[in-house]
Amino acid sequence: MKREAVGVNVPALRSHNAALVLDLLRTAGETGISRLELAERTGLTPQAVSKITARLRAEGLATEAGHRASTGGKPRTVLRLVPSAAYAVGVHLDRDELTALLTDLAGAVVALRRRPVDLGAGAGPVLDAVTEEVRALLADPPGSVLGVGLAMPGPLDHRAGVPGRVTGFPEWAGHPVRDELAARLGLPVVLDKDTNAAALGLALRPAAPGSFAYVHLGTGLGAGLVLGGAPLRGDRTGAGELGHQTVQLDGPPCGCGGRGCLEVLCLAAVARGELPEAARILGTGAANLVRLLDIDQVLLGGRVVLAAPEVFAEGVRGVLAGLGLTAPVGLATGRDAVGEGAAWLTLAPVFGKQAEV
Repeated sequence: MKREAVGVNVPALRSHNAALVLDLLRTAGETGISRLELAERTGLTPQAVSKITARLRAEGLATEAGHRASTGGKPRTVLRLVPSAAYAVGVHLDRDELTALLTDLAGAVVALRRRPVDLGAGAGPVLDAVTEEVRALLADPPGSVLGVGLAMPGPLDHRAGVPGRVTGFPEWAGHPVRDELAARLGLPVVLDKDTNAAALGLALRPAAPGSFAYVHLGTGLGAGLVLGGAPLRGDRTGAGELGHQTVQLDGPPCGCGGRGCLEVLCLAAVARGELPEAARILGTGAANLVRLLDIDQVLLGGRVVLAAPEVFAEGVRGVLAGLGLTAPVGLATGRDAVGEGAAWLTLAPVFGKQAEV
């Protein structure tokens, strides 16, 4: 059996090993997984697995899910994750809309709120709205809440929790969004770019490709990159600024200060109602990513794409095929990929998924 992760049998890494086991319980779903399978997939001894699973059961994170026939001896007890053991909030702060949702420990959405918002109103009024929506979600929480993940347009500093000069909204630059929101809510907060959050959530789905680009076209254009199963943020969270590649020298000015950027050209085509042309422009950016990073797949998302999914999927596929590039093009289904990914900013460390490259 293929090993999906490697554990270490030393007391100092008990939390690491517990996270490995929890992640396998998560990916096993309702059907569950036996202790023997957990040992085989992690490399831990059966005794270590038994201790970890006993502790997880005592903490309410795991439970028995029946029995499975064995090749010899008594049937194996199967264990599964308890999704109701904890919850997380995901917030997608877009330029014109705020989405706040509550997920269980497995990432399933159990409640959602949505309202218009104007990012140009400034940090104070916008964070007032975020605070109101999160508090409303948590007015009667179904269980313990781990924290809040907030995803918004970049550029921003993921580690410091501070936005940079958001395209079109420079007044957000340097505002301590993460720390202010944490103080308002009394909960841990993680801040990341919208595309990074979506890519993280997609990377944690079962059978996700090891390396892919999530290309998002909505009120802006950007990409979330996953290489070797880990999000690529860059030292300054600057990776994935796909929309601000220059593809037309001396082209129309962009809100980022450049000219001829992919974003301004693509959104202009959308505004004219020329969706096939917008798809062709988007495909040019996707092709650049495939050639530069040799990724396995391109996933398209964002409200503009989801309003005409086949137009954009076929348009991007056509550009890649015309250049002899074989990376498949798919759709990141669901309107709330960013909000769900934002919740995973908080959930992922529980399952040992903190790595980035």
